[in-house]
This record gives sequence, C-alpha cells and structure tokens, in this order.
Amino acid sequence: MNRIDARFAALKESARPGLITFVTAGDPDPALTVEVLHALVRHGADLLELGMPFSDPMADGPVIQKANERALLKHVGLTHVIDSVRQFRIADSRTPVVLMGYLNPIERYGFERFAQAAADAGADGMLLVDCPIEESGEYEETLARLQLRQIFLLAPTTPPERRLRIAAKASGFLYYVSFKGITGAGHLEHASAVGALKELRDLSAVPIAVGFGIKDAASAAILGAHAEAIVIGSALVEHLQGATDAAEIEARVASFLPPIRDALRAL
Repeated sequence: MNRIDARFAALKESARPGLITFVTAGDPDPALTVEVLHALVRHGADLLELGMPFSDPMADGPVIQKANERALLKHVGLTHVIDSVRQFRIADSRTPVVLMGYLNPIERYGFERFAQAAADAGADGMLLVDCPIEESGEYEETLARLQLRQIFLLAPTTPPERRLRIAAKASGFLYYVSFKGITGAGHLEHASAVGALKELRDLSAVPIAVGFGIKDAASAAILGAHAEAIVIGSALVEHLQGATDAAEIEARVASFLPPIRDALRAL
C-alpha cells in the first residue's frame, strides 16, 4: 500500500486529523534538509511535503518565494530533492513524502526520468501546482504506474462542475486551498473555509487536507475538525529561516510544532 494511503487509514482509525508540514528543500541550508525532515517527524508531522525550488513559484507568498530564492542561490535542484528523500528513507521507511512544485524544472529534467527517480528514492506522491486536471493526462499514466499519488489543488473559486472532476480524479488526498490568494496570506476566513470543507466531504472519496493561511494551533484546530489533515507551510518556513545547524533546527521545530500537533490530537 502507498504510504499516503496507509497513513490516512491509520489516522482514520485513530479518529484524529493529520498534520502535514511543508518545507523547501535546501532551506535554510542544503546540508540540513534531511535533518529538517526527521525533526518534523519527531515533533508531530504525519506527512511531509518537500518543496522543489523554482524561480517563479506563482502560488506562493513572500516567505516561500524567498525560501526558493535562498535554495536556488545555493544551487539546490531536483537532484538534491531526490537525494534528500533517499537519505531520509534510510532511517524512516513509514512517513509519506509528497514532492510539491512546478512543471518547468521537471520538464527540463525529463518528467518520466524524474518520476522514476523520485519513486526509486522513496517519494509517495507529487503535487504539481501548475498542472491542472486538463493537462494532467500525459503525466497520469506515468505516476500511476510508479504508484505515485497525484495530488490536486482545489480552491474556493473552483466552479462546481470542475470540483466534481477534480474530486473524481484525486488520489492520495485532495488539497483544499482555504482562501483566494497565495500561501502565507493573513486573511484566513474560518467560517467560509469550514463551509466549503463540509460541501467537499460529499464529493471526495479521498481524504481532504486544508492549507494556506494556517499559522498556529488555534487555526489548525478549527479547520482540522472538518478535514482529514491540515497543512502548515509558510509559518514553519519562516520559523526555520536562518537556522545554522542540526541542534538549532531541532530546537526551532520543538518550539513551533508540538502545540499544533497537540491541538489536532485533542480533537
């Protein structure tokens, strides 16, 4: 069984929402990518999203844009992403890893070549921000053959008919963007997001994760009560910015993640 499917099955049995964390590969330092991933798991992450650095991350706000820039300045590319997953798997064979990013660098690498390398390294899924369902057909067969779950985004502005199509095609989990805008924005409206999540529950056969704008334990608990998982990214990336060694990574993750973890586990 794919690790994403297995983890959500375990979360369902435990009757609690999962915690998905997003970080950018190579930030705050390429030598620390694997240590960041392990620290996140130690302190409560149920699934990991690893961002693939790109020069024009159009869906991301300033915090993650700058993380991409810092990683690219240190020459972090897809080879580092794959190597990081492979190294992470040496000590962790169970935590799901989703690679999140944009098509341009993957197409330059060669999509099938990259997907094969990602699967061989131990990745479990891919979320391609600029690959909507209308353009996913050429990639779908490759990902399915390699048992890589294809994660789709769904937004408040998505028309009802298209929501049905996305929900029908989703695998692994469906990522609901909680508001109109970019990652890390500060205008999360809990009531409208909760209402949308309730409607999506009737459409989706796969778990629903909700992200964008979740910054703390309080907002995580409000939305976590209506989804199978919450995703926290920009606030975490900002908290880790500037860390210089493994000990500092451990301390920063330990000060940030457990309150969010505990709020979700208390639901």
